[in-house]
Amino acid sequence: MDFSSKLLENAVNEMSQLPGIGKRTALRLVLHLLKQPAQQTENLATAIQQMRELVNFCSNCHNISDTALCEICASQNRNAKIVCVVEDIRDVMAIEATSQYRGHYHVLGGKISPMDGIGPHDLTINSLIQKIEEGKIEELIFALSSTMEGDTTNFYIFKQIEGFNIITTTIARGISVGDELEYADEVTLGRSIVNRIPFENSLKNS
Repeated sequence: MDFSSKLLENAVNEMSQLPGIGKRTALRLVLHLLKQPAQQTENLATAIQQMRELVNFCSNCHNISDTALCEICASQNRNAKIVCVVEDIRDVMAIEATSQYRGHYHVLGGKISPMDGIGPHDLTINSLIQKIEEGKIEELIFALSSTMEGDTTNFYIFKQIEGFNIITTTIARGISVGDELEYADEVTLGRSIVNRIPFENSLKNS
């Protein structure tokens, strides 16, 4: 792809680093920004810069937040004794959209994947186990995607907490095997949360 401007080329190269954005799509987006009022482009640049510099991770659940404690963990209307284990913020948003869950979350920041060099210590599993050891959790809901990596992560955590007096459940398999939570429709995901099953049952069926 030949560019008439080095500045344009640099912008396209940076834009194409985003997931799912190829060079042609990046060029279309950059040209669109050039056609917009300068203030709109500046607002976008400012929003991205402020997000990068000022965003926090909740000290309790590791969700992305504007404050040290996210709105969910700070709410008096949530049940802190029930914790739903998810991969990232997209899963939190997907489950919240169902309006069927009133507990807390624990965001792992990924899934165990030896092929990608991601092990247990690369995730926030230690802080989850610490909360369990302190007796802060009565039920742990595994809500990772039903992929090999998700199942491996669920099983690893389950083995780490076997000795504790805690209920472990998993979302019902209304979600197809291999599907990511963020792509599930709200009704299906909501039912899978409400109709969750003991985690041991999922081991017998796998």
